[in-house]
Amino acid sequence: MTTPQNPEKIPVTVLTGYLGAGKTTLLNRILSEPHGKKFAVIVNEFGEIGIDNDLVVNADEEVFEMNNGCICCTVRGDLVRIIDGLMRRKGKFDAIIVETTGLADPAPVAQTFFMDENVGAKTKLDAVVTVADAKWLKDRLKDAPEAKNQIAFADVILLNKTDLVTPEELREIEARIRAINPYATLHRTERSKIALDEVLGRNAFDLDRILDIEPKFLEADDHDHDHHHEHDHHHHHHDHGLKHYHDEDMQSLSLKSDKPLNPDKFFPWVQDLVAKEGQKILRSKGILSFENDDERFVFQGVHMILDGDHQRPWKAGEERLSRIVFIGRDLPEEKIRQGFESCVA
Repeated sequence: MTTPQNPEKIPVTVLTGYLGAGKTTLLNRILSEPHGKKFAVIVNEFGEIGIDNDLVVNADEEVFEMNNGCICCTVRGDLVRIIDGLMRRKGKFDAIIVETTGLADPAPVAQTFFMDENVGAKTKLDAVVTVADAKWLKDRLKDAPEAKNQIAFADVILLNKTDLVTPEELREIEARIRAINPYATLHRTERSKIALDEVLGRNAFDLDRILDIEPKFLEADDHDHDHHHEHDHHHHHHDHGLKHYHDEDMQSLSLKSDKPLNPDKFFPWVQDLVAKEGQKILRSKGILSFENDDERFVFQGVHMILDGDHQRPWKAGEERLSRIVFIGRDLPEEKIRQGFESCVA
C-alpha cells in the first residue's frame, strides 16, 4: 500500500461540471483575484476560459502567467507531462487545479494521481469539486450519465445559479444530489462566488480525514416532516448496519461492524470486489478495526484502485467500529454485504 504522505506534496484539485455550470467563472476568480497565492490552473482549452489579456504578464506557448501570480496552462495531450513541466518551473505552487471538460468523467484524471509514480511523488489529490447548475442539473441527470458521475464522484459540490430557481426547485435538486451522493459538502452559490478555502485545501483524499463519512444531512432531516417516512426507512436499515440512498441506477452503500475484522479475509475480499465490480464502484472509503491490531486502518479507492494505510492508534474509549462506504452504479448490494460480513474475525 502507501507510505505516509510527504508534507511537501502539492495539493491538486480536480474541477468538474457541465458546460455552462460556472466552472469558468470559478477559474477566472482564481486567476484574477488578489488572494496572494500561487495557483496553477490546467484547462482543456484557453478558448473556454477566455483569459483577459490585461491580466496576462507573460505567455510562452502553453503557459500564461497572470499578474496575481497564478499561471494557467492547457492540456495538450498528456496530463502527466504537463504536471511534470509545472514541477520543473521555479517557485512552488500553493495548489494545482485541473479542469476536466464538461462531458468528462473525472475518474481517469483522479486515477492519474494514484497511478503515476512521478506525479504521485510530487503531488497529491486534494478533492474533486463539481460545479452544478441548479436550473439545468435535473435535465442533465436524465440525459447524461456523466453528469451523475460528476455528482457521485464529488467531495465538494457547488450548486450554482441558485438565484435562477425557486426555493422548492432548489430543495428538489438538492434531494436529487443527496440521493446520488450523501457524502459531499454542498454549497449553494451564485456566479460561483465562494471562499477559495471551501474549494481548495480540502484534504478529502487524505486518509486522516476520510471519515467525515456519516452523512451530516441525515440528522438535520429528523425534524423535517416531509422526510419522516423516508427517515424511518433509513432507520430500519440502520439496524442491520446498512444504509442506502437511491437514485435509479446510482446508490451509496454504507456498511459497519462493531466486531473486529480478519485482515487475511478482508484484503483479498476487497481486492477481488474492486477487480470484478470496479467499473461500477466510483468511490470507496473506509476505516477498519482489525483483530489484535491497535491501529485504525483507513483506505479509499477510485474504481479499481485502492490506497490505504495504518493511520493512528485507536484512542482510549473510542468505539472500534469498521465502516465502509461505496458510491456507485447498480452495486451488487447483497453480495457486498455478505462479503463484508464474512470478513469478521
